[in-house]
Amino acid sequence: MRFFLELSYNGTSFHGWQRQPNALSVQELVEEALTKLLKVNTTVMGAGRTDTGVHAAQMYAHFDVAEMAIDTDTLLFRMNRFLPNSIAIHAIHPVSDKAHARFDATSRSYEYHIVQRKNPFHADSAYCFMAPIALDAMNTAAALLLSHTNFKCFSRSRTDVKTYDCDVTIAQWESANDSLTFHITANRFLRNMVRAIVGTLLDVGTGKISLDEFQQILNSNDRTKAGSSAPAQGLFLTEVRYPNTIFDVHGN
Repeated sequence: MRFFLELSYNGTSFHGWQRQPNALSVQELVEEALTKLLKVNTTVMGAGRTDTGVHAAQMYAHFDVAEMAIDTDTLLFRMNRFLPNSIAIHAIHPVSDKAHARFDATSRSYEYHIVQRKNPFHADSAYCFMAPIALDAMNTAAALLLSHTNFKCFSRSRTDVKTYDCDVTIAQWESANDSLTFHITANRFLRNMVRAIVGTLLDVGTGKISLDEFQQILNSNDRTKAGSSAPAQGLFLTEVRYPNTIFDVHGN
């Protein structure tokens, strides 16, 4: 039987979501917890992967168990006792055996947080950027993302993806007090894409590049033309969406 885990994590201490041979990952600790508690070797497949230091307010992953009755409430309680405080399991959903945490996701949403005044309580959860920023210019540039499809210019250079096409449906900045938040939603994201977009939009906001130059970067398909990637600690995966039927194991 297949189950979806709904979880969140503070990525500060982890080298991303995905298991790595010589670095601590969120996936590794979740798999160790399931293997320990279920007493059978258990692997999980995440809805995506986050980079080192990136956080997730909502992540999904699926795992399979064969011929084993699971009390999901008890497993939820025991996993949260077992895992460190930086990882929280919020729900365990039974799903159909064909449901897939990665391939069945219809959209993913991220937020990037910037503070414009030094704050020790935001050191691991926001980028402190104190230069003056033209928010209207950044929002005008961000709107150009909605009519674009190929995002190779914002992708990590060494990647094995088959396509650089993404359907971005939301891309906007909002401000409150001394903070800025960038919201972006798409059907899929490339490695390092959001941080590269944020870094390039900050170049627009500080007058380093013009709106016309931002459009030229979009059209270039060249990562070297875009700005530097914004630091990891400001980035949060905030929502992964699925068809409503994904959690209806009986197909009603």
